[in-house]
Amino acid sequence: MLDNEHNRLRFDTGEDADAALSRESWKIFQIMAEFVEGFQKLAAISPSVSIFGSARFAHDNPYVALAETIARKLSDSGFAVVSGGGPGIMEAANKGAHAGKSASVGLNIQLPREQTGNPYQDIALNFRYFFARKVMFVKYASAYIVMPGGFGTLDELAEIVTLIQTRKSRRIPVILVGREFWEGLIDWFHKAMISHGTISQEDLSIFTILDDPDEIVDAIFRHYEAGDMQAMMSGKDVNMDI
Repeated sequence: MLDNEHNRLRFDTGEDADAALSRESWKIFQIMAEFVEGFQKLAAISPSVSIFGSARFAHDNPYVALAETIARKLSDSGFAVVSGGGPGIMEAANKGAHAGKSASVGLNIQLPREQTGNPYQDIALNFRYFFARKVMFVKYASAYIVMPGGFGTLDELAEIVTLIQTRKSRRIPVILVGREFWEGLIDWFHKAMISHGTISQEDLSIFTILDDPDEIVDAIFRHYEAGDMQAMMSGKDVNMDI
């Protein structure tokens, strides 16, 4: 028994090691291909806004209708809209953008469940690797709109807030939509994280909560009117180290 366990844990040598190295090397090229395709297709869509939210919401969920309205207004205002390409909030974002004047972009991911591409994508990219997809969400975004969602939505929110906090990304509008949904989390930030010193009060200014679609669009324009509208419209220097 012990000998079998030892054999199972020992390092591969010879042909097994060569095969493993070959597989890992090929994986690097697959990852590179996802980055290259993403950079080529998304560099031309600026300015853009990334919208996140639950894939599990049904069509009659009020947040779905709200996401579609927000995306339509952004699209008609000149912003390409980028979503995860799937159902729920993602489909609503693509649908609203598709009906507007600007591009509707879907960054699709291969998953065992939930993720099926929606039909409202003018530009569709397909990813196998989550981290490559996450880079695409951030790199060309002029703003982040975070609708109610699950762990994936929280992951994207934490990603952009961390990048801004650590100055790996320039400051862009990060807007949480759905005060009733998010206020419990914000209260926890105050009661737990700030009280224990793991974040500062200033860190909470990285994002804001808005529910009105017109106010959301206006907030994005106000942010850039205060400093770098030209950078937003040109798509240059969107994020510094990404």
